[in-house]
Amino acid sequence: MPSMHQPLTPAALAELRRPRKYPAVSVLLPTHRRQPDNAQDGVRLRNLLEEAKNAVHSDPEVSRADRIDVIGQLDLALAEVDLVYAEDGLAIFAAPGEHHVWSLERSVPERVLLAQTFLTRNLVAAYAANQPFWVLALSADAATLWSGGRQQTPQQEQGHFPVRRPPVDFDPEREEQIGDTPSTFNDEDTRTFLREVTDAVTAVQAADPRPMYLVAEPEAISALDEVGPVARDAVAHIGHGGLAQGPGEALARAVEDADRQRDERAVAAVLDDLDRARGSRTFAGGVDEVWQSVTEGRASLVAIEDGYRTTVRDDGEHLVPADSGERGARDDIVDEIAEQALDTGARVRFVPDGDLADSGHIAAVLRY
Repeated sequence: MPSMHQPLTPAALAELRRPRKYPAVSVLLPTHRRQPDNAQDGVRLRNLLEEAKNAVHSDPEVSRADRIDVIGQLDLALAEVDLVYAEDGLAIFAAPGEHHVWSLERSVPERVLLAQTFLTRNLVAAYAANQPFWVLALSADAATLWSGGRQQTPQQEQGHFPVRRPPVDFDPEREEQIGDTPSTFNDEDTRTFLREVTDAVTAVQAADPRPMYLVAEPEAISALDEVGPVARDAVAHIGHGGLAQGPGEALARAVEDADRQRDERAVAAVLDDLDRARGSRTFAGGVDEVWQSVTEGRASLVAIEDGYRTTVRDDGEHLVPADSGERGARDDIVDEIAEQALDTGARVRFVPDGDLADSGHIAAVLRY
């Protein structure tokens, strides 16, 4: 699969969001998954990259060496793009000595920007909207961890996994004489293996905490439960063996029902929180109220409908509706709100379209 489909993680987002040497170039393009809508994506991408190169070339603050470097980085980024695998948005970042390409399951506004940081709000919102989860697939001799999310086929995590059990050594003559065939999950070597699995899961969750599904035979789940908290912490156990090697499509089917139920419970809890906030007057509804509360750091929870997009401009006191392309227009204010909310410690939850119809499609629970 093209490298532009690498999974978004908190560590990747943190690395992208740190300041760069000027110019940090961001090129954003809404893309399309199918014909005929995708027919013009390639032309529009090349035009945007030419616009970015011209902006770099004509900027007096950019040295000749950095100009050559960044323009070369943009060319390298273009070579990594394969629009056959396009999703709903594409983000290309380039700065002296580096370039990054990301495909997003969330639309982005068409934009070219030169700054000292990359424009990451769309990636942050895409990560939050994807509601990622882990799948731990366990067998008697191997454990693999898979990164999943909404409309995303799980991909195998490569850092701390896979964890493999050493080959079993036993004496067939002794076994034959006294009939002590070892249980698959009860010997000390297996307990050591399961402790290694527990340590690996702990390390991954510390860096990127997510809900986790455990897919394994019931005996394996029980044995894992005896050596540490991983089985107890899992949001659901799926008693299905033979999937430690995947494929991702099979794991997606295995956890589908459990993930849908978890999602429904989470959405119901968010709507209950919003109802309680109305009663206690700690509620904000609509893009202007929510933006103000988030900017002031007062929001503890922000709920956004999946498909909600709007364009606004700031009239000095409030955000008011605007047309895309209008002077001062902000096309991705919803993604701005999501990023700002997360930066101030708020939870961000995306809910199905229509769930917030009476609140302007976006709402918040306030701390005070």
